[in-house]
Amino acid sequence: MSSEPIPMVEVWRGDRVESLHRGHAVITDARGGIIASFGDPGRVIYPRSSCKMVQALPLIESGAADAFALSSEELALACASHQGSALHVTAVSRWLDRLGLGEADLRCGPQKPADGKTEHQRASRGDPVGQLHNNCSGKHAGFLTLNRHLGGGPEYIEPDHPVQLLVRDAFEVMTGEEISGIAIDGCSAPNFATSLKSLATAMARMADRSQLSPRRASAAEQLLSAMADHPQLIGGTGRACTELGTALEGRSIVKVGAEGVFVAILQESGLGVALKIEDGGRRAAEAAIAGLLVRLGELPEEHPAVQKRLYAPILNRRQISTGTLRPHEGFYQGGCSLL
Repeated sequence: MSSEPIPMVEVWRGDRVESLHRGHAVITDARGGIIASFGDPGRVIYPRSSCKMVQALPLIESGAADAFALSSEELALACASHQGSALHVTAVSRWLDRLGLGEADLRCGPQKPADGKTEHQRASRGDPVGQLHNNCSGKHAGFLTLNRHLGGGPEYIEPDHPVQLLVRDAFEVMTGEEISGIAIDGCSAPNFATSLKSLATAMARMADRSQLSPRRASAAEQLLSAMADHPQLIGGTGRACTELGTALEGRSIVKVGAEGVFVAILQESGLGVALKIEDGGRRAAEAAIAGLLVRLGELPEEHPAVQKRLYAPILNRRQISTGTLRPHEGFYQGGCSLL
């Protein structure tokens, strides 16, 4: 088993490879058994936003979600990395209003909307960039809901805050691994270092809940159902999480993380997938997860959401195709099955 990253995704221009993305990936069952791996499954990474489903478990387990009658849409937003469209901003704003809170109570920081239409409208009106547009505002609304239930102080993102202590405990139990480091995420919340194998195991345990307590199993099931039912809230128009999630029709869940991380939760087979592109390229991470979904039999290669990422055309400024982004043959192996 190699400890070095393997070539995963190539960018072709004309008749030659112009760029090459290397990375690691692993597929495990809920007991941590490795089904398949590429590169180093022990590679320690920061999962970034790919683990929001795990971070949201205490929101339900604590009773906070029931106490504040959170909807399926709000549970989906707690797991989302949304594009800050009007759909997302309005939903998070209403959620906070029901809590008797507002945008100023968030600690995720302002971010320009990734949704082009929303950003154009904001800039045209001269409105300030706000925290509601932050792609993690739903996760932070979940933290605030949990914090209101616990009666904690306002700085809910501090590593020793009761909210984050519950999140840390859930993360360690789900991964089956002691946290090896803590860093601050883009949204200012703690992000816990873990191996790819352990991250994949956490995803497998979300799917195969036989290893979990009844309360945690119920929480995991509710979060996955919410994500499956509301893929548009998870990312937004054109986003990989939304388009691949829609194509998967609830059979599996995919979630992106910053710096080239992607995970998948295979509900029918009870497996988890985690991958990391070494250079942090999202285009490569999207291609790699699409390739693995095909190889695992989750999606057909010809599905438009797959083709858009697995064989993405490289267009110049005149919209002329100059090449393509495609999986490396050694990684994709002609799309042969992994199971």
